Amino acid sequence: MMELIQLRNVLKSYQAGVQQVDAVRGVNLQIKAGEFAALAGPSGSGKTTLLNLIGGLDQASAGQVIVEGCNLAECSSVELADFRLQRIGFIFQSFNLIPVLTARENAEFVLMLRKVPAEKRHARIDILFQQLGISGLEQRRPMELSGGQQQRVAVARAMAAEPAVVLADEPTANLDSETATDLLFLMQQLNREQGTTFLFSSHDPKVIGLADRVVNLKDGRIVE
Repeated sequence: MMELIQLRNVLKSYQAGVQQVDAVRGVNLQIKAGEFAALAGPSGSGKTTLLNLIGGLDQASAGQVIVEGCNLAECSSVELADFRLQRIGFIFQSFNLIPVLTARENAEFVLMLRKVPAEKRHARIDILFQQLGISGLEQRRPMELSGGQQQRVAVARAMAAEPAVVLADEPTANLDSETATDLLFLMQQLNREQGTTFLFSSHDPKVIGLADRVVNLKDGRIVE
């Protein structure tokens, strides 16, 4: 498998008042295409920061973040926006669905931004909703869905455009144990069947137990 993501001596610092906070400290990491991997560690260990750097939501203070051969530090803001749209799927712990849109419209949102024709959008989402067990909920709005159903819609949105990698930040944090387990098995199935790369940040033992590879972080450094 080829290396999809490469982090080379990556540092990310923030200014908190007069104090500098090093959220990520000299991280070197490779993620191969098709992996089902997890970044593990306690709160403040740098998991979310690393996902944000890989997804182009933030830029490293030093070092290189390379995704599919593209050095993100060399991209303009417009190029980064296009990179996120074309190559990255995001899943957030708070679901981040748009309240006024239906489940279908939320799931199709990235495809609409990419100007995919309606017929193709509908066909893609129909397949994903069936795979994720939420067929029949297409016209409901987020407030009419349970937490687990909302997160499944979020997974469909992340998968809809067939991204190079899905970045999932604590995707089970707001779900009960049974719902979280079911969702993880579904994402694992999508990984196995479609070859989509998944990279999680989590301290949930269920996520860590299912991951093919676990990268442990502490104080912004890889410790194992």
